[in-house]
Amino acid sequence: MFDHILSPENKKLKAEVRAFVKDKIPHSLLRQMDKDEIQYPKDYIIALAKHNLIGLRFPKKYGGREMNWESEVIALEEIGVLGMALGCLFSLPSICGEALNKFGTEEQKQKYLKPMCEGKICTAEALTEPRGGSDFFGATTTATREGDAYILNGEKRFVVGAEGADFFLVYAKTDPNAKPHKSISLFIVDKTKNVKTEYLYGLMGTRGGGAGRLKFEDVKVPQENIILEEGAGGDIFYQMMVPERMTSAAGILGTARACLHIASKYSAKRKAFGQVIKNFQAVNFTIAESITLLDAARAIVFNTARMIDAGAPPALQRRMVSESKKFATEACWKVINNSMQVMGGIGYTTVYPIERLLRDARLSMIWTGTSEIMSLIIQHEFYQEVLSEKWLDRDVELDAIDADADKEKNYG
Repeated sequence: MFDHILSPENKKLKAEVRAFVKDKIPHSLLRQMDKDEIQYPKDYIIALAKHNLIGLRFPKKYGGREMNWESEVIALEEIGVLGMALGCLFSLPSICGEALNKFGTEEQKQKYLKPMCEGKICTAEALTEPRGGSDFFGATTTATREGDAYILNGEKRFVVGAEGADFFLVYAKTDPNAKPHKSISLFIVDKTKNVKTEYLYGLMGTRGGGAGRLKFEDVKVPQENIILEEGAGGDIFYQMMVPERMTSAAGILGTARACLHIASKYSAKRKAFGQVIKNFQAVNFTIAESITLLDAARAIVFNTARMIDAGAPPALQRRMVSESKKFATEACWKVINNSMQVMGGIGYTTVYPIERLLRDARLSMIWTGTSEIMSLIIQHEFYQEVLSEKWLDRDVELDAIDADADKEKNYG
């Protein structure tokens, strides 16, 4: 549906990524990842780099393609057909690269961003801690200054790429006495013997991305590996909300689209009571609802991408990416469930991939900020906006018959 409003460049990109997904990723890779036979598909990263699909938004001199968010969400939907593990590994360079590209020094970009886009090194973000998930500023991982370096100690969990990444972006407390917003810094941490993958998680879905718990024991991080400056972790984190949530919102579109496609094709072949089941209202209305949800989810994601590209204010970006992430993940979760319902019992088996994609999709409403955290941000940014501006629209309150009954407007 959206193909009709894409630029020639983005139509070409969509066809390119779709061909990559169709022809370059063996079906056996997805099967092996889901069976935990592969913990980190390095060959997939190399293949992405070979086709210049890593870091699409970043400058060409660092290996990117200088495209925009509209382009990236188009590519992400196509990658999302593969499921969330490979979608996440596609997204991590975009997420981590955001910090490097926007806030990093030229030396950091040459040492980490460029080889990352070229597929020579892999990255991961170390954000969540065992003691808490959504409480970002409550981090207990510490980085203590000693001369021209920082000594890093602590643990991070649910790190996708803990098993396979070559370097991590790690948020750590540098000043416990500072205000929360200024107490945390962001570091580039190379994988060394003191950075240990303590545990690999057995996951319900989204398997094969090497998700695990990292332990940092007296890790020496050179001063030049701090991003921006000490205490800037909060500012960077607010910017990182954009790629973290946009990648989740866009990728799940492809996952839901794949499931709906399978269910629709099945309903046109499967017969019951003497006719194909798509002729039954219970089935075709379910398909209709799913089409509507998917188109609506794509619309909000696409519109948000264009808004970011147009240079919308940061607060509005934070609200809209949170809306996109919440709505798209919840709507697509319903589409995937509807697809399984149309399939009936066979959809619940491993004969079709819907059961795997459903297991994958459940995580979308948890990672990179739960749906509840999205609601918290949405209402916060909206109230900040609406309560700080003058009423510029028609004063609709005066359209009430008893609008002048001021004594009845009791706010006590």
